[in-house]
Amino acid sequence: MRSHLLNDTTAESYRRSVTEGIERVAAKLATTTRPFTGVTVDALSPRIEEIDLDKPLLDTAAVLDELEEVYLRDAVYFHHPRYLAHLNCPVVIPAVVGEAILSAVNSSLDTWDQSAGGTLIERKLIDWTTARIGLGDNADGVFTSGGTQSNLQALLLAREEAKTDSFAKLRIFASEVSHFSVKKSAKLLGLDQDSVVSIPVDHDKRMQTVALARELERCERDGLVPMAVVATAGTTDFGSIDPLPEIAELCEQFDTWMHVDAAYGCGLLASLKYRGRVDGIERADSVTVDYHKSFFQPVSSSAVLVRDASTLRHATYHAEYLNPKRMVTERIPNQVDKSLQTTRRFDALKLWMTLRVMGADGIGRLFDEVCDLAAEGWKVLAADPRYDVVVEPSLSTLVFRYIPSSVTDPAEIDRANLYARKALFASGDAVVAGTKVQGRHYLKFTLLNPETTVEDMSVVLDLIAGHAEQYLGESLDRAS
Repeated sequence: MRSHLLNDTTAESYRRSVTEGIERVAAKLATTTRPFTGVTVDALSPRIEEIDLDKPLLDTAAVLDELEEVYLRDAVYFHHPRYLAHLNCPVVIPAVVGEAILSAVNSSLDTWDQSAGGTLIERKLIDWTTARIGLGDNADGVFTSGGTQSNLQALLLAREEAKTDSFAKLRIFASEVSHFSVKKSAKLLGLDQDSVVSIPVDHDKRMQTVALARELERCERDGLVPMAVVATAGTTDFGSIDPLPEIAELCEQFDTWMHVDAAYGCGLLASLKYRGRVDGIERADSVTVDYHKSFFQPVSSSAVLVRDASTLRHATYHAEYLNPKRMVTERIPNQVDKSLQTTRRFDALKLWMTLRVMGADGIGRLFDEVCDLAAEGWKVLAADPRYDVVVEPSLSTLVFRYIPSSVTDPAEIDRANLYARKALFASGDAVVAGTKVQGRHYLKFTLLNPETTVEDMSVVLDLIAGHAEQYLGESLDRAS
């Protein structure tokens, strides 16, 4: 079994095995004509259940053949232009090369003596990102597993910086369409159930700063402590961007931590056309970025950034076996001093490879393309009498609802839209997402693939209408 260990004696075997795996994936990418096969849980589960993991196949080619059946054949392929559902981007090749390298070398980014140059590369990328944001010379941060962890760490720092000894008094303010991880983080941080104050949004799904000011004043009047305001630069459902400059003013007025969840909207930091849409982000105390959403990176690749590097001390613990305190005075850079994680992948390498091959402008151009595509999609939907579109996009998301000409019952229209989404997924022809707007079911295009065209969107809209009409026709038949 030592023949399977990756080392100097097995380098050639490693090359052959990895090449064979890559060739399988490349062949699949080259021949995939739909984003999904439509396989069901009931159809796929028995095939996986029958595999005896205690009886290995002992041959890479045989395992890859098996993997074709249980995974590769029926995977959801985000690179396909008609995958229009969640915040999953197609990935750029330099990042995938980085993924292969970091997996093989297997550096752990917690301490210098496990990563060496990896530590410095991650720190360089943190500095690059904080400079793009404009957080100042004293900024810092660390890579994380994703936006949820980044938001959790930011709110942990905000909690520790809040001027109170009573967690029961702490309040977090976020818009009603902010990410669920805000409430989840509050619970994990030991805060009361009502600690997150939901702020209403305007017609464009942006936080209403008048309402925020009112709630901050009420908080102060009631003897409570405003721990943080979470502004969102790219909401999950709508791609909406909260009014960052106005929120920054209120945070300064009420001496409140300002966190910007830019997990989605961080692509604007590289944009050549739309960077101004996140003006005000430079005034934040902390920022979440997800490179694996709008920088076209493989999962996972995220970071939390802070204006004041000293606030990261709230995540610092020293262990004699790992990062004893003496290392600080010896100026040994241990990233675990800043992180909620201990063992941690060298995910920063993917972004490093991307920037060194493509440059920031290359990333920005790709993100600009999907923003432009969303603007065109908005025009298509607004001109189509079959659809009600909710809000003009700030990023690359479109939320809409099929409205049949012959049916007026909102509940029946809900069911038609739900059916259409399910039927479309089952067909494998396209994948779209869904959400609720004012209690009603809507559909969603999340456009992160520059290869998607207006024609792709138009075809998918026709498919949705066809499935919805089929449902409504069958419903009428059942009623009669």
